[in-house]
Amino acid sequence: MTRPLILGLTGSIGMGKSTVAAMFRACGVPVFDADAAVHVLQGPGGRLLSAIEDAFPGTTGQQGVDRAALGAQVFGNDAALKRLEAIVHPAVHAMRETFLLENAGLPLVVFDIPLLFEKGGFRQVDKIVVVSAPADVQRHRVLARPDMTPEKFAHILDLQTPDAEKRERADFVIDTGTSEAETRAEVEKLIASLLG
Repeated sequence: MTRPLILGLTGSIGMGKSTVAAMFRACGVPVFDADAAVHVLQGPGGRLLSAIEDAFPGTTGQQGVDRAALGAQVFGNDAALKRLEAIVHPAVHAMRETFLLENAGLPLVVFDIPLLFEKGGFRQVDKIVVVSAPADVQRHRVLARPDMTPEKFAHILDLQTPDAEKRERADFVIDTGTSEAETRAEVEKLIASLLG
């Protein structure tokens, strides 16, 4: 049985990755959303709650992981972050493998992975597409989010591979600094070229 071409989708915060992922879905391409998988695993009744509570007491409850409480224990603490990743990453990997099996007969699937370069996910994909927009557009989008501050935005950018480097390492770049219709046309053109 042949496996699909795996397209890794990534982009820095505020670049429009979720919008582009939705466009791939609308074109009939299955998308594995790593962030959504984490939310399922850490949400109410999630499979990882007991392991996270054991490692980080007081961070879970009826609603799943208390992201603020967990963030307070992990943010800026490399050892704690590694402990959390050791719990989360294998479970996300297992969900991704199931997704691949479920879509094994299809020609193309997308892995939507925010930290594709930072966490080594680029090794598990065949081609990489990076979504990108001008820095001023990105900044405007991110600072419009609730609970976002310029300091928090700067810290997130420090943790991410710079946009210019992502674009350099990409097989394809989708510009999201244009209209939604133009971005959609780029996505459709990319899908056609990959399936053609």
